[in-house]
Amino acid sequence: MNAAVERLGARADERPGRACPVPYRYAPRSLARDPELVSDTLYVAGGLYGNVEALEALLAMVAAEPGATLAFNGDFHWFDVAPGDFERVGREVLAHAAIRGNVETEIAGEDSGAGCGCAYPADVGDAEVARSNTILERLRETARGFAQLRERHGALPMNLVAAVGPVRVGIVHGDASSLAGWGFAHDALDNPRHARWLESAFTDARVDVFASSHTCLPACRAFEFGAVINNGAAGMPNFADTGFGIVTRISTRPPPVEALYGVRVRGAFVDALALRFDERRWTERFLAEWPEGSPAHTSYFRRIANGPRFTFAQAAPRTA
Repeated sequence: MNAAVERLGARADERPGRACPVPYRYAPRSLARDPELVSDTLYVAGGLYGNVEALEALLAMVAAEPGATLAFNGDFHWFDVAPGDFERVGREVLAHAAIRGNVETEIAGEDSGAGCGCAYPADVGDAEVARSNTILERLRETARGFAQLRERHGALPMNLVAAVGPVRVGIVHGDASSLAGWGFAHDALDNPRHARWLESAFTDARVDVFASSHTCLPACRAFEFGAVINNGAAGMPNFADTGFGIVTRISTRPPPVEALYGVRVRGAFVDALALRFDERRWTERFLAEWPEGSPAHTSYFRRIANGPRFTFAQAAPRTA
């Protein structure tokens, strides 16, 4: 469990799906290094969750901006238990910059002690945690058929640093100190008790922007010391009564399409863009592997069909 969550009063829980394994942790100062990526336009996509249709739409979106760089920040696998889908997602992602999420970390090995590796907080019910652990086990079965991809997933870093014009970007899956941290969730970002940890994380990491995912719900917040943008999920709806995913775009230029919301940091545009994909084809693909009664259907199909109970107002920037 990372320091941010501990300071919010959570108690350590070592059960599979709730545990935060020690190897998931890193110090924010570990990001105070030279950037691995340098680009005038950077797209960051987390939570693709094996959605092949969203992957196709994302690649087309990035290709439409010559010179743009794409980085995947974890959990690009999840529902893609069909071998063909798993291989396609894995190979396409590895053709770009990428870090591993808890999903890729756990399917790379056989240790089931962490379950899905989600490090779910207390407000997530035990039944949902158990279903996620089961989904992970089924995905691991598929991964066993692709030894090389599995090894490459496990070798991916837990974070990357990018330079976009004058802006330094910390690309993480969870938060500034853990691959599965929840310190960049929308409610944590708005909690005054979280402010000191947040400011120190920016100072130690020497970044202007953190781009994250993991929590599966989006958030964008601007502070005097920088901004956090969490794209929620690229491969699932993020708001009630919507069907599109979200991708983060950070650039020295304004976005080529209207942004959902965003902030400016040292002159750079930090925006959330809608990722619109073929919903019908994706739903058919999902149901072919996860029919009614399956753990993924029980946990996710309502969201896939109708979006989560989450609003733009909850995600949109609030200046501290």
